[in-house]
Amino acid sequence: MKNYLAILGLSIILVGCGSAKPTVDDLAVNNPIVTALDLTAVDNDRVPVTINPGRFTTETVTYRLPRVVQGTYSVSDFGKYVDDLKALDYDGNELEVTKVDDNTWTIAEAKKLDKITYYVNDTFDIESNGGIGGEQPFSPAGTNIEEDNYVLNLHGFIGYFDSLKNNQYALDVTAPATFVRTSALENKGMKSSADGKSITSSYFAQRYFDITDNPMMYGKLDVEEFMVGDIKIVLSVYSPNGVHTAASQKETVFKMMQAQKAYLGDVNSTPRYDIYLYLSEGTETSPKGMGALEHHTSTVVVLPESSTKEGLAASIVDVVAHEFFHIVTPLSVHSEDVHYFDYNKPTFSKHLWMYEGVTEYFAQHFQVYEGLVDSETFYNTMLEKINISKRMDDAMSFTIMSENVLEEPYASNYYNVYQKGALIGMCIDILMRKESNGTRSMLSLMKELSAKYGKDKPFDDDTIIAEITKMTYPSVGEFLKTHVEGDVPIDYTEFFTMVGLTTGEVEVPTNFIFAGGQNIIFDADQEKGSIFFSEMALKNSFWKSQGVQAGDVIKKVNGQELTLQNAQMVIGSMFGWQAGQDITMELERNGEAIKIEAKLTQPTAMSEGLTEDENATAEQIATREAWLKG
Repeated sequence: MKNYLAILGLSIILVGCGSAKPTVDDLAVNNPIVTALDLTAVDNDRVPVTINPGRFTTETVTYRLPRVVQGTYSVSDFGKYVDDLKALDYDGNELEVTKVDDNTWTIAEAKKLDKITYYVNDTFDIESNGGIGGEQPFSPAGTNIEEDNYVLNLHGFIGYFDSLKNNQYALDVTAPATFVRTSALENKGMKSSADGKSITSSYFAQRYFDITDNPMMYGKLDVEEFMVGDIKIVLSVYSPNGVHTAASQKETVFKMMQAQKAYLGDVNSTPRYDIYLYLSEGTETSPKGMGALEHHTSTVVVLPESSTKEGLAASIVDVVAHEFFHIVTPLSVHSEDVHYFDYNKPTFSKHLWMYEGVTEYFAQHFQVYEGLVDSETFYNTMLEKINISKRMDDAMSFTIMSENVLEEPYASNYYNVYQKGALIGMCIDILMRKESNGTRSMLSLMKELSAKYGKDKPFDDDTIIAEITKMTYPSVGEFLKTHVEGDVPIDYTEFFTMVGLTTGEVEVPTNFIFAGGQNIIFDADQEKGSIFFSEMALKNSFWKSQGVQAGDVIKKVNGQELTLQNAQMVIGSMFGWQAGQDITMELERNGEAIKIEAKLTQPTAMSEGLTEDENATAEQIATREAWLKG
């Protein structure tokens, strides 16, 4: 999972995986649980769901919706969105149902149970902060129910019986015949209604994990299908106001996936990969958590509709690349905590540094390795991660944090997996290339682990670091022991020296929100409900050229009023601003109205940067070249 955009304490773009431990079934494994969603019978913004489990042989059964889903590392409580759950016998009479907690129901006289029915509310409508920091779903893990769009993260609609998570599922989804429908789940056929107004699509899942692992999107979608090598890419886009199309982003996705395949080389991949892109229009009921959630063969992405074409393309590369690299870890390399995932009371692996950190490192490193960005851009990205990581607890054991990620103080440091976690991947990569004279790397190590384990064989959480040490070099083991298991901050200068890089203040490109690094140029007055330029704005070359002053209150951005309530969406859209774009901004300075009308130019700022040392040794230069280009 990657979550994107951290502004004014408003949030950041953010971005795991698993399966279920075998238990004794109350029902034959070859008897599918028959489920149905009817999108033509939505009642008060709620989708009706029917669950037919077949006959039980016990008197009491437990039915749950997930409290936590794989890849989110936070509590979602999908049962909270269920209304009017009823258990019916074969004569249509209601059986006794006891609601145990937000996500759990027990059903008495289960031998008589024919089916369960209930309604599901969507999560997008009620988000307060994008699912970040509270017990609600992160937007890309959530659900949407509206007239022309349904985001069907199936874990938000379909639950499981405690003893039947390994049973097969048959799923029927009925929707208006005019809807476009895309799904990574195996489609077993479609059937039209007698009047031709609706179509029921039938799907099949081997077990409950496959229900949670295969999202769908229905409605007024724009879809592009194309091949990247031997992988079929299906890009499904929902743009409420028709601002963006799948065709406009096809080239970006094609080049990105082509470069990723080249980077990964012989790593086994999927024959089909789905990208579900929901573009949020920034209204009160729109999703607010920008980012993505990975699955084995797909990803759900939420980004601002207000982005420019170029800005959206940049966000797609940043976010979707991360999700695709999850096919390496944790999808192919993972521990028992991931493999035997408990949706109600999960335990967490110690190795988020690998699952999210190394994945994020790959998502940045492949871009310079395959020539999508230059080395200076890559250096600046890694320095930015260093700056952000040092704002969090830099002396926290990563393995302890990972294992306790739902609890404080670890939960509030979770975002560091995308910062320091990626830097851990970078340091190991440099060490591996130095020790092997450029023949081995972080990626080659992950390939070795993937070959040894793969998606169906978990590693032992407590021994994997010792195993990695045996597979690599004592220096790698010492690094992991000291800086990952241990709580000693990393001296990044040591690793940059290995590749002949040195630090110093340089003029670096930035965006329209920061003044170099993570020095944000805005501040907020909670009492007045206003957002204004800070002193940092004067260090951003573009805003300085526009004559802004510290304390200028921002009233409107491109005609849209700016408030604390919509700041994440409005300011977040500025991440997508590109040079050459025309913008307007209305300010208030000491009671006087001021309007800026300008064509954007590339902003720069003075910041600590990395430069290639003119006095680097031949060995340092060779290691750097191996690191950046192989």
